[in-house]
Parts: sequence; structure tokens; C-alpha cells
Amino acid sequence: MNTQKNAAAAAGRRNRRIRDKSFEGYLYIAPWLIGFLLLTVWPMGQSLYFSFTDYSLLQPANWVGWQNYDKIFNRDSTFVNSLKATFLFVATSVPLKLAFALLLALVLNMKLKGMHFYRTVIYFPSLIGASVAVAILWNNIFGIDGIVNHFLQYLNIAGKNWIGLPETALGTLVVLAVWQFGSSMVIFLSGLKQIPTECYEAASVDGAGKVRSFFQITLPLLSPIILFNLVLQVIGSFQMFTQAFIITKGGPVEATYMYALYLFDKAFTRFEMGYASALAWILLVIIGIVTALIFSTSRTWVHYENEGRD
Repeated sequence: MNTQKNAAAAAGRRNRRIRDKSFEGYLYIAPWLIGFLLLTVWPMGQSLYFSFTDYSLLQPANWVGWQNYDKIFNRDSTFVNSLKATFLFVATSVPLKLAFALLLALVLNMKLKGMHFYRTVIYFPSLIGASVAVAILWNNIFGIDGIVNHFLQYLNIAGKNWIGLPETALGTLVVLAVWQFGSSMVIFLSGLKQIPTECYEAASVDGAGKVRSFFQITLPLLSPIILFNLVLQVIGSFQMFTQAFIITKGGPVEATYMYALYLFDKAFTRFEMGYASALAWILLVIIGIVTALIFSTSRTWVHYENEGRD
């Protein structure tokens, strides 16, 4: 009987210690948890509610059900145009940016004297990122009197207003996105450092050249890093706003009217907050679907070191 009482008392003390430790854990994460609930979960819940209302920030929200979504999908031509421009931007800028970042990472991974200095110099422009100042500078570079046209004039080639023409305006934003390669390059460089040199030595013994080693060793071993960068860049590109807002204002002829810019205009220019909330949730679903497709296809081209091991 005493043994049972002692065992029960020990179990009770053990449970109390577990509860105390659990309480301490929740206490430590309380600042983050409170911030997450108040700054993320609560605004998202409000946004979801507002997407079913006619809300203008100036008047109380009026429940309209699926009316906003019905108008977006069936009667809003601007939604379709902004979606086309955004998908075209993502489909062109992301592959070019990742390819350029990988190329620079391969160059900066070489063992050359002063390479730390070169890495710093090449990465330095990325510190200012997609700031307003860079967008204004880009406007001056590709404007009718910009540096690009002055260079073409030196070569006796007639320049044009690259930003003001529908067929070239989006291209200037793509070039700017590719120029902001810094974060992807650093991640690629980190991944290249993790590839064992023994793999390249064994390949050279078998007679493989640099090109063959790149496609049969570098790319397969770097594929998880490529997947990581791809997902990050796709998500970021779908939300591209600053460049289009500062450089092109969405023009000309809505050629660069990005989805995020359209959402911003609806929310803070026309004060159609309910409609903008619906647009935001549609964008969230689109990004989720595209990300899921990337992960589903990654099974065929992403290779991990522990594959095939028990």
C-alpha cells in the first residue's frame, strides 16, 4: 500500500514538474506568441471578414457575401490584366535572376587572391535592395534621357523611351529584379561551399570536364538550395510593388500594372478595402498553389544526400 502511495506521489511530482516546465516554455515564447496573434492572425482574420463586405474605411463594413469575388472573376478586366503582367514578370525575372546569381556564385567560389574583396564589392549593391532610391535611379537610367540611351547614341544607335513603351517597360523591371541578385547569390555560394571537393577530384580522375562536372555533380548536389531560392523568389516576385509604383506607375497601358499595385490602388486610392481584401486572399491562394506545384515537381529534380539510405 505504501509502495502504491509513493509511486502515486512520485508520479504527481513528475507531472507537476512537467507542467511547470511547460508553463516556463510558454512564458518564454509569450512575446512572440502575443505578437503573432495580434499582428498576424488577427489582421488576417479581419481581412478575411472584410473580403465579404463592402468596406471603405470611412463607413462601417456592410456584409455582401461573395459579391466581391464574383465581380473580380467575372467583371473585372483590370484584375485579369494585372494577373497577366504579374505572371509574365515572375516567369521571366525569377529564372534569369537565379541563373545570374548562380553564375556569380560559381565565379566567386573560385580560389583567387583578393576574392573576399570581390565578394564584398559584388554584394554591396544588394544592400540597398529594392529601395525607392534605386527605383528612382532606374527611372533615370532607362528614361528618354537616361544613361542607356546616351550609350546607344555613342554607338550611333537610336534610343527610345524604354519605360514609356508597353513592349519594353516590363523588361526594365525584369532587369532591375535580376540586378537584385545578392541574397540568392549568397545562398548559392553557401551551398557550393558544402559540396565536397572529393566529388570533383573523383570526377576528374574519371575524365569528366568542368561542364560535365557542373551538370552531374554541382547541380544535383545544389538542387535543394535551388529549390529554396526558387520558392523565395517566386513568393517575393508575386508581391512586387515598389519598382512598378515608382518607375512606371503601372503603365504604359497597364503593361506593368502588377497585382500588388492594383491591390494597393483599390485599398488606399479608391478606399475599396473590402474589394482589396478579396484581392489579397486570391493572391494568397495563387501563391500557395504555385508553391505547391513547385514542391510537387521537385521530387523529380531535387536530390538529397540521404536519399537511398536506411
